Amino acid sequence: MSVRIRRPDERTCERCGRQERFDVASGSWVVADADAVGGVYCIHEWDINGTFVPFEELDDPRADA
Repeated sequence: MSVRIRRPDERTCERCGRQERFDVASGSWVVADADAVGGVYCIHEWDINGTFVPFEELDDPRADA
């Protein structure tokens, strides 16, 4: 059985409401909405609460052989 590690594709700061999405082309986080930029001096606390599971099991084609 193979496992792939995933990253979240969006996140929201719990303090100021800043919303970001992961941009694959640039390989970094970008502001998702110009109206949700958040606080300039905020030390962002992202909504990491344990509901996102970074591990995804991949089907192994050899298992059916």
